[in-house]
Amino acid sequence: MAPKREFVIIGMSGGVDSSVAARLLLEQGYKVEGLFMKNWEESDDVAYCTAQQDLEDAAQVCQELEIPLHSVNFAKQYWDRVFSDFLREYRAGRTPNPDIICNKEIKFSAFLNYALKLGADKIATGHYARIQENNGSYNLQKGTDCNKDQSYFLHQLSQQELKHSLFPLGSIEKSSVRAIATECGFDNHEKKDSTGICFIGERKFRDFLSKYLPATHGDIKTLDGEIIGKHQGAAYYTIGQRQGLGIGGVKNAGETPWYVVEKNIKNNVLTVVQGDNHPALYNTHLSSKHIHWINTPPTKWPYKCKAKIRYRQEDQDCTISLDSQQHSVIQFNKSQRAVSPGQSVVFYQNDICLGGGIIEHAFNLDA
Repeated sequence: MAPKREFVIIGMSGGVDSSVAARLLLEQGYKVEGLFMKNWEESDDVAYCTAQQDLEDAAQVCQELEIPLHSVNFAKQYWDRVFSDFLREYRAGRTPNPDIICNKEIKFSAFLNYALKLGADKIATGHYARIQENNGSYNLQKGTDCNKDQSYFLHQLSQQELKHSLFPLGSIEKSSVRAIATECGFDNHEKKDSTGICFIGERKFRDFLSKYLPATHGDIKTLDGEIIGKHQGAAYYTIGQRQGLGIGGVKNAGETPWYVVEKNIKNNVLTVVQGDNHPALYNTHLSSKHIHWINTPPTKWPYKCKAKIRYRQEDQDCTISLDSQQHSVIQFNKSQRAVSPGQSVVFYQNDICLGGGIIEHAFNLDA
């Protein structure tokens, strides 16, 4: 009697990555069905809203592969678990990463639970990352395509979620993925990779955010307190931002660009400095209140590893310590530029993602 094939439901976004991932799962012998998630309620006649086109692309691929396609609306879950938190963070002056929250709360929570209720053994996505199993313990590894590795966005996953997940593209180069899509005759083989807010898509970010956080104009000041311009709302900006400040050369300062170094939400003031390498843009330390460890947490402190504070950044040498409040303090060997509260610091040992947490604040300690 032939062994039962594992039943996998793959999240189909309408993009080339999930399409090729579905094809690879079939080649590997899995029983495969697709699932399209709509997670944002807005009229599809808006130019940047592509949900209907994405659904049609996903349907074309599933028809080509001769697999069923389910469709589910997680809009309420997305609003409650992702977008509400996103807005709270911006109101507080931080810069959140909704893709990380979306992975944790929607793709590997709501989607996983839904798929298991449909009888699936596992779920799959088109992420560029790998899962390594060792005696019932699971490690999250970087994808072999270093330009596409997405482990940074997956660092909040748990052992249970990794146990029930597959990443078919983890060992594949992006160029090979497009070649496979072309060979398969997928209509989306040249479709651009999605960017912008998770599930909401590409749009003018400040215009979008202003629908939920009304603009409140305020002063732009230098470190010396000189007012040199006006901003549209301190919450809209991020540490290290250069574009969109609306201040050109200031008297006696030449045309050197200005950068945001501080956001004072209470007083609605942006503080800026001039020059990409201004010392105020750099910090040696940051703190994080809640670190999530994918596997066993360290048992000895301080703990040396590598970390990154933004996607695509090269791994940085660091040391993690615990303060008197049991908060994590991360000291970098080299000063880090534009550390943004609300973003994530993610830890690595070689190609294994250890976990990470939300950046609370950045600072320097005197030697």
